Amino acid sequence: MPHPAKPLRRDAQRNRDQLVQAARQLFAVHGLGVALDEIARAAGVSIGTLYNHFPNRADLVDAVFADRAETVVRFAEHALSIPDPWAGFVHFLERVCELQAADRGYNDLVSRRLPQATPTEGHLRGCELMKQIVERARQGGALRADFTLEDMAFVTWGTARTVEATAGVRPEVWRRHLAMMLDGMRASAAHPLPEPPMRPEELARVMGAACD
Repeated sequence: MPHPAKPLRRDAQRNRDQLVQAARQLFAVHGLGVALDEIARAAGVSIGTLYNHFPNRADLVDAVFADRAETVVRFAEHALSIPDPWAGFVHFLERVCELQAADRGYNDLVSRRLPQATPTEGHLRGCELMKQIVERARQGGALRADFTLEDMAFVTWGTARTVEATAGVRPEVWRRHLAMMLDGMRASAAHPLPEPPMRPEELARVMGAACD
């Protein structure tokens, strides 16, 4: 059996906390492309200390946004508690898009997958709940029957680019974009689509390519 990880010394824990806080602030303003040495300077530590705690960027991103997966799970659980399946579906998408609009780093994160990043327990739980949200809305007859979980990526990608392009001019205009997309997802507005949905492995390849 592997030995449990030893707790960090007080000074090491302080350095780690400062790095996570500095990265959180810089990612929120500038996105995930912030140079790691800039994060180290903002935290008041050396770049070597940063790499001691976070051997690669994906490790640092995971630490910064660990709570976001838990937040998305809470959104999904609440959406499933809403009696009307379509209202629950809309509620979930609106809450996730609000997170994107409030934090440029998270906006970057939901539209791409970092190399070396591995799904966390919270991420996997969120995906399972999202499947339930989609299936419930389809079975309720409000969501178009050919909508799949993989199609949710179009919502996050589209919102990500809208948020990025309009943040300095109309920071809330993404809501108009989302509302138009939601109208296209309604069963009553459905027409045959020209292409089949992406398969899970295709989506994973696309998300990986977004980081190249």
